[in-house]
Amino acid sequence: MQDLFSSPAPEPDLAHLEALKRSLHEHAHRYYVLDAPTIPDAEYDRLFKALQAIETQHPDLTTPDSPTQRVGGKPLDQFVSVRHAVPMLSIKTETDTEASGAENFDGRARRELGLDESAPAVEYVAEPKFDGLAMSLRYEHGVLVQAATRGDGEMGEDVTQNIRTIGQIPLRLPGTVPPVLEVRGEVYMRRDDFERLNEKQRERGLKTFVNTRNAAAGAVRQLDPSIAAQRPLSFYAYGLGEVTPVEAGGPAFGSHFEMLQTLKNWGFPVSELVQIARGATELVAYYQFIGAQRDGLGFDIDGVVYKVNSLVLQRRMGFVTREPRWAVAHKFPAQEQLTTVLGIDVQVGRTGKLTPVAKLAPVFVGGVTVTNATLHNEDEARRKDVRIGDTVIVRRAGDVIPEVVGVVLPAEGAERGALFTMPRSCPVCGSAAVREAGEVDYRCTGGLFCSAQRKQAILHFAQRRAVEVEGLGDKLVDQLVDCNVIKTLPDLYRLGLTSLAGLDRMADKSAQNIVEALEKSKQTTLPRFLFGLGIRHVGEATAKALARYFGKLDAIMDAPEEQMLLVNDVGPTVAQSLRTFFDQPHNREVVAQLRACGVTWAEGPPAPVLATPFSGQTFVITGTLPTLGRDEAKDLIEAAGGKVAGSVSKKTTYVVAGTEAGSKLAKALELGVTVLDEQGLKELLDDHS
Repeated sequence: MQDLFSSPAPEPDLAHLEALKRSLHEHAHRYYVLDAPTIPDAEYDRLFKALQAIETQHPDLTTPDSPTQRVGGKPLDQFVSVRHAVPMLSIKTETDTEASGAENFDGRARRELGLDESAPAVEYVAEPKFDGLAMSLRYEHGVLVQAATRGDGEMGEDVTQNIRTIGQIPLRLPGTVPPVLEVRGEVYMRRDDFERLNEKQRERGLKTFVNTRNAAAGAVRQLDPSIAAQRPLSFYAYGLGEVTPVEAGGPAFGSHFEMLQTLKNWGFPVSELVQIARGATELVAYYQFIGAQRDGLGFDIDGVVYKVNSLVLQRRMGFVTREPRWAVAHKFPAQEQLTTVLGIDVQVGRTGKLTPVAKLAPVFVGGVTVTNATLHNEDEARRKDVRIGDTVIVRRAGDVIPEVVGVVLPAEGAERGALFTMPRSCPVCGSAAVREAGEVDYRCTGGLFCSAQRKQAILHFAQRRAVEVEGLGDKLVDQLVDCNVIKTLPDLYRLGLTSLAGLDRMADKSAQNIVEALEKSKQTTLPRFLFGLGIRHVGEATAKALARYFGKLDAIMDAPEEQMLLVNDVGPTVAQSLRTFFDQPHNREVVAQLRACGVTWAEGPPAPVLATPFSGQTFVITGTLPTLGRDEAKDLIEAAGGKVAGSVSKKTTYVVAGTEAGSKLAKALELGVTVLDEQGLKELLDDHS
């Protein structure tokens, strides 16, 4: 029944609505395609929420091209089949990975065109061959109405809901586009996004993806678009399908390169690596150039594609067995190969993380000879069931560490090696290796004692928020450790001018400055010293809370877990980590030696536990604040009893956002966390002071 007494929603300003949409489309294009945003994320979020508010009040005004429709829709039972108006044909593959592969194609093209040796060089367009999933985007009157996979070339699947989640793909095009426009291109996943996705999968104990192509294909074929939206995808345009013909007002392109530049002007991402190449010599040069760049690209490619540039010549050359005579894919050497696992070692990283590494029979893959490949962690090694003696698939893409992506199982009944088990002690220093609840990694508890963690321990101890040794940076620590000048933290305070001045590129004045900085650092505070020890899970706020509660370091070192749990900001995980650290005799010895070297701090009686206005409340700071530095804001919050965290979760109480706030602000809005600006933070703290 209609509510006769409720106030009707005010009539929307349609011009304002359209202006909001245009502005959001433009800023999304600048952010995702041009990588040159002109407004901070917070301003984009404000515009987006304004549009959302209008569409919530007036659902009938929500259109398929609205920026709010990038992520939406209900999970599908299955994908609907789509018949391509223009078939998505495959390109012939040239498997000759030498320069002769390009020369062969140029020779065939010249013969097809009836050109003799005296004729000018044929002009081609050369472009990377992206290792992703081919996609056809159909626009009608400038609005994206359908996205379909290649399928068998004739029939694909409608994946429009998932493709809408890709920020690089425009939902609406400028008014200059033809009434019907099908853009063909590649959906792919960047390597950095792929690594982050796999890291999240490992943290959740889920199966990891083998390569970027599989990850992209899996995201596109998710029946639930909300899951697809969590898988970061990108897009490059490289061709056309059905387009309104010239006689009906469609575009008149003369060349493939001209068409690509027009697509770019219409808002589609087109690879900057696309070039015009004339004749076989320039094709070879392009192949070699891209091959040399391959490892440094942010995405996977498995070759390059050559296309005759002139569309008139393309039509003259035509097709053979459903493949164009005017194009070829020239492959690079494979980035996956088979080899044998000779052993499984465990390496210890700078932070104490233990990583199983497969020792391999040497194999040439991805342009280098590989003898080691990561297995990531015990769960991953067991899930892939990698054992000594197995034949495995090894992959190396770009600068990503080579990894074992799968096992070629032997014939049934054949004997295999034992299942991998992570050692319970550090292979470097012999300290206990522990795996905390909810974690996938084992870590060495040696900390200050373990030589594998030496550099990280020194840098952490010397940082500004800890003991602070001014001038002691990465390069100097590398020199000191690599030259065996220092082996433990106390060795820092045994450094003299002679040992420092003997280092490469170390002037007498610089050496004197370091000696003076070390002497100055001996006068510190208990919270700074405790934080500087690098105890897992003990950050600055926790160190301050422990120092306030116990007053003395010896009391902290000897406290049972039950007593530690009485401290604000200390839970079971932190208490166990503290107890594990101080139960290691070598860690206590390091503390004793630092004291003997003259490192001191003021100690006092235990402080009573007082409730503060912000006890138990968590803040996250993101972006650049107008007047407060991040450290200043953090100090103010902690002084009021609050905790400052690095990431936003459901447990976050406030997010303090400045200019250029990014994903943390978006996460806060998604979770409904209260967002403050700098003035709001100051007012909040003043109200409770």
